[in-house]
Amino acid sequence: MRQFLRLMLLVVAAISISGCGYNAIQQKDEAVKAGWSEVLNQYKRRADLIPNLVNTVQGYAQQERQVLTEVTNARAKVGQIQVNADDADSLAQFQQAQGELGSALSRLLVVSENYPTLKSDQNFRDLQAQLEGTENRITVARGRYIQLVQDYNTYIRSFPQVITAKMFGYAAKPNFSVENEAQIAQPPAVNFGNQQPQPPAPQPAPAPAPAQ
Repeated sequence: MRQFLRLMLLVVAAISISGCGYNAIQQKDEAVKAGWSEVLNQYKRRADLIPNLVNTVQGYAQQERQVLTEVTNARAKVGQIQVNADDADSLAQFQQAQGELGSALSRLLVVSENYPTLKSDQNFRDLQAQLEGTENRITVARGRYIQLVQDYNTYIRSFPQVITAKMFGYAAKPNFSVENEAQIAQPPAVNFGNQQPQPPAPQPAPAPAPAQ
């Protein structure tokens, strides 16, 4: 009889926890963690491409030492950050470092336009394609993570899940800031095509003045 009562209590407790959103909180929390892992994975992929890119550019444009140093230092700074996505300050520091790396990388790519021989190098062209694909994947992964965090935060702030979340210590998660998201929404330009600027369109000749 006691075993039956214990079993019934467990069943009632399980139903109550499920009805209060405990299971859904677990699922959404795991989805956020998986989304964050993908963000980190794509950022790491970009960081892994940078040394080869810097070495290739340096072989053709050694005089661009300042830009090359900026990229190298920015990459090193990113690698030193131990980010905690559940901490707002840590996430903000991570965002800033990634933004600085993206800016330095963009400047390097702009400088590369001045070296036709570099642009025709096959290794450089391969790195271009890989970097372009990685920037697109970063944008997708970041956008998905933002949506997952918004879904999670909205859910645990709703009733009755808010009670369950407080009971088990689940708090709202920080997200990418609006200002940073507007800044990094567009991946760095990586088009190294030999497009020549178009000459300005000829202006129509002014009409002759009427005879006096």
